[in-house]
Amino acid sequence: MHIDLRTVSIKPLRQTFDNVARRIGAGKPASRYQEGTLDLQASGNFHYRPLWDPEHEIFDAARTAVKMADWYAFKDPRQFYYGTYTLARARLQETAEGDFDFVEQRGLADALPEALRQKALELLLPLRHAEWGANMNNASICAYGHGTAITQPCIFQAMDRLGMAQYLTRAGLLLADESALDAGKEAWLHGAAWQGLRRYVEDSFVVRDWFELFVAQNFVLDGLLFPLVYQHIDRAWAAQGGTALSMLTRFQGEWYAESGKWVNATIKTACAESPENRALLSQWSARYRDLALQALAPLARQALGDIAEATLAEVAGEFNSRAAQAGLAL
Repeated sequence: MHIDLRTVSIKPLRQTFDNVARRIGAGKPASRYQEGTLDLQASGNFHYRPLWDPEHEIFDAARTAVKMADWYAFKDPRQFYYGTYTLARARLQETAEGDFDFVEQRGLADALPEALRQKALELLLPLRHAEWGANMNNASICAYGHGTAITQPCIFQAMDRLGMAQYLTRAGLLLADESALDAGKEAWLHGAAWQGLRRYVEDSFVVRDWFELFVAQNFVLDGLLFPLVYQHIDRAWAAQGGTALSMLTRFQGEWYAESGKWVNATIKTACAESPENRALLSQWSARYRDLALQALAPLARQALGDIAEATLAEVAGEFNSRAAQAGLAL
């Protein structure tokens, strides 16, 4: 019996979905990111306006003063949709778990100088509450934002911030016992050094313009707090024997470097759309920068002492350079 094996090439009638083909061109294959992003948000057939906001449709571009001809002009340079996002976070989490295990198994937390351990507890544990605020804000941007291209990465951002709050909790439990968590909450609620940041976070909860909230949280506050805490303060503590602290906060540093690419791209795209957008975003960024620097100053002094002012000035300079590269005029 003779069996003749042949290869049959079947040409697909369509390369992708119609909504994607209208944007990239018919007959062109689409990436998973494009298929999981482009034109997924409903844009018509809304049967009623929300009873809680009758001035707007369920998905309404008028909820922000920023104007875009195409809300799908925003692109995530990381190309995150659910699949790639979970794979990327699994890799970061695997590294973080290894770092925590290494610190715990080698007793590196117990070897920290006591004064440095106390400084770390005083700074890192109240930040759990700031991370919770960032989770709330990004969930709000996702709820009220316009276009899957920007709302999708915002919900990923929200989940990341919840995860970082949990990592800060675990770090606190490695450095001390459960009472340290209560002390961190008490500092957030009543500590004089924390009231500026607490006010900034709580005031952001009532910002109605979702793009303004994006600027206040993801661009400005994160753009100042993360370099201050997880770069400058981290290096200062490492020089004092705090290498274990660097390992316990490695996730935050690597996450910020990755997340910043998306935030920069978003601001740059909105600025390039029109001079009006550029002026508005510059105004928001300058105002929130000044508020954030004022809020972070007591924390810098608490953690760095005499070099706090110089460090804050350096952080502000780095932020201004980043803003200029994105097209802002601060």
